[in-house]
Amino acid sequence: MVDAALIQQCADPALKPAIVETFIERAGSQDPLTVTVRSGNRVVLVPKPTTPDEAMDLIREHVDRSIVRVGITQYPAGLGVVEVSELKPDLVDACANLRMGTALFAKVYRIVTKWYGNPTDKEVLPQVFDDAIIAWQTGYFEGTAVFRAPDPVEVKLAGSTPAREGETAERVDGDAVAGDANPSREAETTDPTEAGIRIDLSRIGALEK
Repeated sequence: MVDAALIQQCADPALKPAIVETFIERAGSQDPLTVTVRSGNRVVLVPKPTTPDEAMDLIREHVDRSIVRVGITQYPAGLGVVEVSELKPDLVDACANLRMGTALFAKVYRIVTKWYGNPTDKEVLPQVFDDAIIAWQTGYFEGTAVFRAPDPVEVKLAGSTPAREGETAERVDGDAVAGDANPSREAETTDPTEAGIRIDLSRIGALEK
């Protein structure tokens, strides 16, 4: 589990620590050097980096032709990057990755919450969180490219504690929590880097904008 002090120091304040913990458990990694590479729906086997330099080399090698997720939050490595040379070691720094990743996830969560009509019903809130997780993993929600969509900053995020990996719906600390993600949305596997990456992907037809 990611250290509570790190979450307190580095995570976006819009997200309660319990939500950050569950976000990392369900969509992130415990290792800040984790680099996940996907080509379409297929995971590309890559050597496990043991140093930040190795991790950055791996990211640079794959980011212009594959989906690359990095670090504790599995942040989309190519987001907002025009040239590979612009990629920064912050991606594999635990605090910086947590700060960037939770800020971006908070935006995604707000987009999903707004689509649901800013619900307060504790029976609905777990589904909102589930869909926010899936939107983070796919880069899309209801046809919206969530990483580059405007941030509805006026939306206030609910304080309910969502379910952790493997839990079924139950009550935790008085809050309703979710179980498995909605399988209908889980099937919407779309390239998350396409949502915000600006590296030239025209060589790969499947990733063309």
